[in-house]
Amino acid sequence: MRRHTITLPWSTGYGWARTLLALGTLGTLMCSDSATLFREVAGVGKYPLCQGVTGAGAWCLASPQDYDIVRWLCCLVLLLVASGWRPALTAIPHAYISFSVFTGIAIPDGGDQITWILSLLIALVAIGDKRKWHWQTQQPPQSALSQRRRYLALVGTSALVVARLQMSLVYFQACVAKLPHAEWADGTALYYWINNYDFGASGWLRPLLDAVARQPVGVAIMTWLPLVLELSLAAALLLPQKVRWMLLPAGILFHLGIAVVMGLWSFALAMWAGLLLLLAPLGHDPDLAWLIRPRARTTASQPERPETQSTALAS
Repeated sequence: MRRHTITLPWSTGYGWARTLLALGTLGTLMCSDSATLFREVAGVGKYPLCQGVTGAGAWCLASPQDYDIVRWLCCLVLLLVASGWRPALTAIPHAYISFSVFTGIAIPDGGDQITWILSLLIALVAIGDKRKWHWQTQQPPQSALSQRRRYLALVGTSALVVARLQMSLVYFQACVAKLPHAEWADGTALYYWINNYDFGASGWLRPLLDAVARQPVGVAIMTWLPLVLELSLAAALLLPQKVRWMLLPAGILFHLGIAVVMGLWSFALAMWAGLLLLLAPLGHDPDLAWLIRPRARTTASQPERPETQSTALAS
């Protein structure tokens, strides 16, 4: 009988991704009133459209005068998700709210779409998570896992693998879709984006960025560096783990820059969650205590802290 070992997926690493996704949607719902979220779009109609499968969204099940009540109820659930409480109980409501926001609001962005996809995949992990808080470090199993727990672990790990592939494809498409455009090929695209009054830099930041973008070397670096980073992130699953760790802060700073320049904070939070899923090892429990330790962290004589737990599936 062959035995296959898989990583247990219920880690604090995926918990961080859940929290970031919930905070992104929470910010959208808290900082925008119902009149802004649900409005008429020329040539399309008044949102929520409630057509086909989108009719199952939360706001399609309520009357317009109750939209604010539904919005604040969703905010309450998202606070619970972000807190990390009972992932098995909050996973499906989280995915449902993400679906309702993406399909219901008038002007969703790419962050709302990736949040819906990732929250659905993460729900497949969380339904098997028996911890009270998703911040709790995984404990080694005291005995052999039951057959049901093994299958739940397989489903959860498989969902995380699919999420990683999804993020890899997102970055690949983001890079390749730009290449046919002359402005990206000749290194001038960021000049036009920065000075676009609809999507460009905020007024207080535009003079500084415009000064850089008016220099040939400056605008070329600003335009081509994101392409190199996006392509590197697309290929991250083929790279050694130590290289992925180096890509993680680069990716975080990249999306932070987009958020500061364009104001897309919910998008940044969604992509940070995706970066954690893409670049951290499966079942990884981040050791954040090093942030407050003395400068001397670990020595060569100290054993390495295990990052993951695994179980075996018989076939």
